Amino acid sequence: MTRASEPQAGPPDQASRIDEYAEAAVQRLLSEHAAVAEQGITVVRREHELVLRGEVESDHRRDEIVRLVAERFPDVRLSSDIGVIRAQAPSEAEELS
Repeated sequence: MTRASEPQAGPPDQASRIDEYAEAAVQRLLSEHAAVAEQGITVVRREHELVLRGEVESDHRRDEIVRLVAERFPDVRLSSDIGVIRAQAPSEAEELS
């Protein structure tokens, strides 16, 4: 699993206005956007930034989620704590007894 946690977007004066409405708006975007439809990512408000947390199946998916949120909310300081789970097909058949 890999993690990315570099700050993204948003000047500090704007970021100080983060409230539960911004947090809810980001969560709604992630779950309702047709290209993302991601319910496994949580949004946590931390002082002057929002942190995206969860796990996805690829680096590309993680990057798209961060890009989408940063693009839609350019005045919000954003950090990513989204891990990448490498899902693989089983290497051998499972035997049931």
